[in-house]
Amino acid sequence: MKIRSVKAVEIDTTPQVKTAPRVPKIETDGFVSPMQRYPELKRSDWGNDWNRTACVVTADDGTWGFGLTLHSGVTVSLINEHIGPMVEGENCMATERIWDLMQKATAPYGTAGVSSFAISAVDNALWDLKGKLLGKPVYELIGGPQKEKIFCYASNTDLSYGTHNSIAWFLELGFKAVKLFLREGPDAGLAGLNRTEELVAKTREQVGNDVEIAVDCWMSMNTDYMVRLAEILRPYRIKWLEDYMLPEDIDSYFNLRQRIPYQTLATGEHWYSLHPFALAASHGLVDIFQPDLQWVGGLTAGIKICHLAEAHGLTVIPHASTNYPYGQHLAYAMPAVMWAERSEGVAPPGVPLEELVVLPGTPIIKDGYLTPSNAPGFGFEFDLDWIEQRST
Repeated sequence: MKIRSVKAVEIDTTPQVKTAPRVPKIETDGFVSPMQRYPELKRSDWGNDWNRTACVVTADDGTWGFGLTLHSGVTVSLINEHIGPMVEGENCMATERIWDLMQKATAPYGTAGVSSFAISAVDNALWDLKGKLLGKPVYELIGGPQKEKIFCYASNTDLSYGTHNSIAWFLELGFKAVKLFLREGPDAGLAGLNRTEELVAKTREQVGNDVEIAVDCWMSMNTDYMVRLAEILRPYRIKWLEDYMLPEDIDSYFNLRQRIPYQTLATGEHWYSLHPFALAASHGLVDIFQPDLQWVGGLTAGIKICHLAEAHGLTVIPHASTNYPYGQHLAYAMPAVMWAERSEGVAPPGVPLEELVVLPGTPIIKDGYLTPSNAPGFGFEFDLDWIEQRST
């Protein structure tokens, strides 16, 4: 079966929440970012307002698969004007060949970054299509169930309801592990470190000793600050410190690993394709890989990263992996994946997780665990009209 068409459109997938949060929003500057050294610029000043990109890959018989990614202002054109026309006419089942074609073809202008986002959408759509054509869930195509269910943790990315209120709701939903996002980085100095310790100490007191806590630094630290941060947080038994350097700053990853060998380190959501993961694995730079399957190069890249991690005794916890079926199926099938993440704010306090589903057909976490859909492909429950109605 050949690929008849590859088409990308900008799409708005904002969930329609019906339940009002049980606490009001508060004013917040959000979590830390590398741009905090420029306080005159708000996040709305330096961020982009692009939407998501939906990619539909259609076979000769009309069967179609669906992929999703970010940065529509760039990725829609990359798919429709370059990647898509190249892939059309290829064998629907040839996911390895097509992934390699996309990697090589985008090399002249950079396979990493937005190219990797576009590749992810096409690759995931191909896996969805392959599963539908074969009448199998994707996890059966990549090894079958490796675990009975997936352990999930909750990331407090939305600070606008107050950390204590959000963490309380996560515990009520049944999560046994949570992640905090720092508010400040090196520019805040010792005062910022003290406030960070207070945040973590209060959360440890709130959740007790039977709930894990991880800490996300969102590409905003330097080596000196990270060493001091690791020392000051050591009494609170942090599960891992995450995403602490700019993704290209590999020297700092080497330096930090040498300075705090005792601390579990995690990163990878802003690494693209395989090479950064291969380098980190071969040198023991991190302990946990966190690729995002809508950014890193799709499910094909995720599988390769899992095998790479397993060969080096490392763990994979894919970024935002339970928000969408792509990460759910990888986590269900791969031995290297121990946990999976619920991200994008999880849910405002009092709002059921069911109301935050972005793509219909995505299974919901219950009591901190999840099992993927066993429907063909990724199990989506929407049609082409649903995509068209949400295209912008």
